[in-house]
Amino acid sequence: MKTIACVLCVICLSILAPRASVTAAASCEGLASIALPHTTITRAQTVPAGQFAGTPAGLLAPGATANAPYKDLPEFCRIAATLAPSSDSDIKIEVWMPAAASWNGKFEAVGNGGWAGQLGVQQLAVGVRRGYAIAATDTGHAGNGGDAGFAFNHPEKLTDFAWRAVHEMTVQAKALIREYYGSSTKTSYWVGCSTGGRQGLKEAQRFPEDFDGIVAGAPANYMTHLLTRSIWVAQAVLKDPASQIPREKYSVLHQAVLDACDGADGVKDGVLEDPTQCRFDPKTIQCPGDDAPTCLTAPQVEAVRKIYSPATNPRTRAEIYPAESRGSEMGWAGGLAGQAPLSIANTYFQYIVFKKPDWDFKTLDFDKDVALADSLDNGEMNAIDPNLKPFLSRGGKLLLYHGWNDQLIAPGNSINYYTSVVKALGGEDKTRDSVRLFMMPGVNHCAGGDGPSNFDQLGVLEQWMEQKKTPDRIVASHTTSGAVDRTRPLCPYPQVAVYLGTGDTNKAESFACKRP
Repeated sequence: MKTIACVLCVICLSILAPRASVTAAASCEGLASIALPHTTITRAQTVPAGQFAGTPAGLLAPGATANAPYKDLPEFCRIAATLAPSSDSDIKIEVWMPAAASWNGKFEAVGNGGWAGQLGVQQLAVGVRRGYAIAATDTGHAGNGGDAGFAFNHPEKLTDFAWRAVHEMTVQAKALIREYYGSSTKTSYWVGCSTGGRQGLKEAQRFPEDFDGIVAGAPANYMTHLLTRSIWVAQAVLKDPASQIPREKYSVLHQAVLDACDGADGVKDGVLEDPTQCRFDPKTIQCPGDDAPTCLTAPQVEAVRKIYSPATNPRTRAEIYPAESRGSEMGWAGGLAGQAPLSIANTYFQYIVFKKPDWDFKTLDFDKDVALADSLDNGEMNAIDPNLKPFLSRGGKLLLYHGWNDQLIAPGNSINYYTSVVKALGGEDKTRDSVRLFMMPGVNHCAGGDGPSNFDQLGVLEQWMEQKKTPDRIVASHTTSGAVDRTRPLCPYPQVAVYLGTGDTNKAESFACKRP
């Protein structure tokens, strides 16, 4: 009898004893009192289903109707916090967590654009709708993503932007998730493009345990050289007034490119499958006499040639940053080759490199000034380390993508980084199941353009990570007025989509991925 009693006591104690892996869940409002390192919770609010308004306050006023992007949101716990890992830090984050019954057990964080300064509320909404606990940050300042003035004489804020805000957000978000649900996340994903792509690569390189899978689109990861390249283009078109290209001439230039190269891939569809195979020379549309809207003057031809060429060091001739692709011309007027230098780049040199708000872009020296920028950055913003072994050895997956018509970040940059990773890790046989790059013909910066750019980035990563389905082909779509009018496979670099010779050229099944 004593033996039976002892056994019963052990059973009772084991039932009553707390389990180390699970903690008691906290209420949403109760998270306001949670103590986290250098973190102040400024909002802990349950948002009822369909009641988020997309306004700073969040909840609807009495009698109001939810904005279209938010009216179908389920109930979620909204946490807003300010992080201060340094004396000059003011990092705003939001963490949105669906009700426990709707949570998929996973965490997602989303990236920024330009110099950041804003939270991606719509991205947060998409994540909650999919069942994710999701987080975003403004990276430590509020304002215009095209202006680097926030970092003028504020080195800690620059560090927050460079890497610290994203890492701190991730650490504190995971802590809040554990408190709210009583358990940790089973998988963590990062999704970002442009600056968000750079942030994802910086996480993989510097904090390989933060995320299990990363989507890095059109990454601005070689920041110092990317911004130098922007000034290279600005000088090409603006240093001499005769080189300026009127907006209406870009369509003439673009059409000339298509006339010369569109059919080379076997399909005339307004999209160059592989722009590196196009040898178009803008001199073919040089005006025979006086300037006219249908041709380029000689100085304009030279400016276009310079845009089609990589930025180089005038002393060593070493490449600083890759060239813009042929086919990307329609985005130049509103990007690199407009009527003023790109503010993202111009303010970087004004406020961060030279600390002179009146600095003139025409004076940039592409030898010593680039070296100065690299030295000052010292690996803070730049995310070019090809050694991803610590991230990949944990089973991490990296999905890279880049539009060939990117008008802001030259697509060759992603090819350069991908190639460096493959080389550093021992070749394609060692990386094909963990790192993939998808080049997107006819696609602009992150999305848009004449080529198919719409695909479920997170869904592809989920299947790769959770179902071991390595993406050998991604079907992307193009829409006009909300209707899909073309699908096409995106192929893992260096493969390209090749028309099979029969079938509708607007349907993905008419193409196969092959090495050129």
